[in-house]
Amino acid sequence: MSASGLASRFAGFSRSSGGGNALAGIALTLLSTFVFSLSNALAKHMMQAGYPFGETVFVRSLTAMVLIAPMLRIGHLRRMLNGGKLWLHGVRCLFSAIEVCCYYWAITGAGLAEITTIYGAGPIYVTALSAILLREQVGWRRWTAVAVGFAGVLIAVHPQSEFTGAGLNRHALIAVFGSLLYAISLIAVRRLRDTPNPLLVVTQVAALNVVSLATIPFGWKLPGPLDAAGLVMVGAISTAGYILVTRGLQLAPASVVAPFSYASLVWAVMLGYVVFGDIPTAATILGAAVICGAGLFILLRERTRAASPG
Repeated sequence: MSASGLASRFAGFSRSSGGGNALAGIALTLLSTFVFSLSNALAKHMMQAGYPFGETVFVRSLTAMVLIAPMLRIGHLRRMLNGGKLWLHGVRCLFSAIEVCCYYWAITGAGLAEITTIYGAGPIYVTALSAILLREQVGWRRWTAVAVGFAGVLIAVHPQSEFTGAGLNRHALIAVFGSLLYAISLIAVRRLRDTPNPLLVVTQVAALNVVSLATIPFGWKLPGPLDAAGLVMVGAISTAGYILVTRGLQLAPASVVAPFSYASLVWAVMLGYVVFGDIPTAATILGAAVICGAGLFILLRERTRAASPG
């Protein structure tokens, strides 16, 4: 498809899905995938230099807290306290903190492309959960795409022995668990769409501070000035990603923007190869292709459904 044809499809989809808000949500989601991929690549580099994943996550979250906290206003806190759903804030923060730790732990023993492909289950889960928790209509065609996408995850995770002789490892299992928590946290963000964006980010990184701090007794390496700057940069870059992805979900339905997070697969492959010399396995490539295909079908089906419900 030509660039102009693709642009016209996006324009039509945006109009049918809520105008500029939907298109803005998609654009912010795409940008967030690139920003997070940069942060993840730098984090993997720091962990390969000997810094424990818990320490890396702790410095990342502490940096994010310092950068975002000044954006908070007393009115933001009042809105959260008076708006109810405190339990949902708690669930979102806890699950999000644990899933970030899962991702960092997983990439210590596997490539960026492999773990990011497994995390492709997150948007698949979101589409399914949006029907159950958000009451968004998901027809049988998209349910079929969800099943196909999940099959793609299984290809990337379990049948690796068929392609490479390697079996299922604990890092893959950690990534699967993290991707499920990631999906639940995205659903919670959608339910909390009226919460000020800085508050969403601050509460999330505060929870990440607490969870990652609990890992410090198991390993800590005092960084030199250059490495300390690298660890801080992980936090600064990821902070931008937090802001972009939460704002994107506030502007458009989860089932609309979620498929675009598959762009992270492309960035993970490119950065993994350029920075670390990782070459994705056949299982990873096939699984990623199936997941992306399912996600694109969900996107196109959303456009068709908006134009002609049923």
